[in-house]
Amino acid sequence: MPNAKQHAAEIVRALRERGHQAFFAGGCVRDLLLGRDPADYDVATDATPQQVMQIFPQTFAVGEQFGVVLVPADPSGPTGIPARQGERSKGAVEVATFRSDVGYSDGRHPDEVRFTKDPREDVQRRDFTINGMLLDPLILDSSAPDSTANAILDFVGGREDLKAGIVRAIGDPERRFAEDKLRMLRAVRFAARFDYQIDPATLAAIQKLAPQIRQVSCERVREELTKMLTEGQARRAFELLDTTGLLPEVLPEIANMKGVEQPPEYHPEGDVFVHTLLLLEKLPAGVSKTLAWGALLHDVGKPPTFRIAPDRIRFDGHVEVGVKMAAEICRRLRFSNHETDQILALVDNHMRFADVQRMKQSTLKKFLRLPAFEEHLELHRIDCLSSHGQLDAYEYSQEQLRSLPPEAIRPTPLITGRDLIEAGYEPGPRFKEILSAIEDAQLEGRLTSREAAMEFVRREFPA
Repeated sequence: MPNAKQHAAEIVRALRERGHQAFFAGGCVRDLLLGRDPADYDVATDATPQQVMQIFPQTFAVGEQFGVVLVPADPSGPTGIPARQGERSKGAVEVATFRSDVGYSDGRHPDEVRFTKDPREDVQRRDFTINGMLLDPLILDSSAPDSTANAILDFVGGREDLKAGIVRAIGDPERRFAEDKLRMLRAVRFAARFDYQIDPATLAAIQKLAPQIRQVSCERVREELTKMLTEGQARRAFELLDTTGLLPEVLPEIANMKGVEQPPEYHPEGDVFVHTLLLLEKLPAGVSKTLAWGALLHDVGKPPTFRIAPDRIRFDGHVEVGVKMAAEICRRLRFSNHETDQILALVDNHMRFADVQRMKQSTLKKFLRLPAFEEHLELHRIDCLSSHGQLDAYEYSQEQLRSLPPEAIRPTPLITGRDLIEAGYEPGPRFKEILSAIEDAQLEGRLTSREAAMEFVRREFPA
């Protein structure tokens, strides 16, 4: 099977052979010019969706009313059909007909789509100049001199902005953002990912229209924020969210961290917002979304629990409050149950490392076997490095993980509920108490056999 670029180039070639214009379009052009490997490829053409589907019979009209057809990389596979509406299968190419859009009543989709033969007209509807270039892959792959320069069709000044490091809306920025409010978040994400500046007029339009981001679906906002958190420039992204005025609109709980002082003996770095930014700065590209969101939300309960006590600043109960707040944020942004559980676990357990060297063996081993414990450990590490810098508890936890075999952390139960029933115990809530006590004794090395465990039950929990 050809790679994604070859597959996209063959689509362009097939369209050209049938008399149509066809080019690479959008982010893949930008990434190729930057020397990056595009995540996926898009093709723009003057062929109508019906013509595209005639040329490529194994296609899926994921947005035919908008001129978008999906051409899978492996039509001979099981189905080739994306898992969800509009979701690409690996290597699939979106082929979009040149068009102009008329009206955006819902702030996302055009009220009317008019197909066109003019690529200049098509790029005017796109979001940013760096995403508005077209590329002829057949020229690019040739050996002709200056093939890269000759392969690019740039009607919007995208190459200049790419060289200058500027994210600039195509045409009138207020109009571009009115068409799709999510573009405001995308401007922030691109500026953060590439370490670019946002063009002043584009920035001013975002600051003016920031409250309108609330019209965007929670799922789309979540996905854009998650990309910001996991692309390796999370701190810069959240600084830009703050500068643009988008932060209090999409995550007011994070905006509320600003100016919330912390005890300097534990947090010499500054307030809760600064501390959180320092954590975000340490998130590498490709970090798991749950760890990234856990880092963002781990101290979300501090602003509402802030108080100045006689001895120092305190945040009594900030973990419990933070878990409730994080749960509401996850619900609002419609995370999956699995993702929510892990994010909340990270918030709930992040302070437990302070006691790790004093824990009973049973408590310690249960802590070490938390699902995805490596995320808890990494959150603790960057939390420490973003404050007092002491890694004693981190190093102790790592040493325990190295020295304890898996069967010592998660041993096979010595007895089960069936054993209790056979011994004459009535099933009920007491079973959980009994089995938990046995497990604790087993983890601490006080019980090592089934016989000893049953003797322990008869002694401590008489029937």
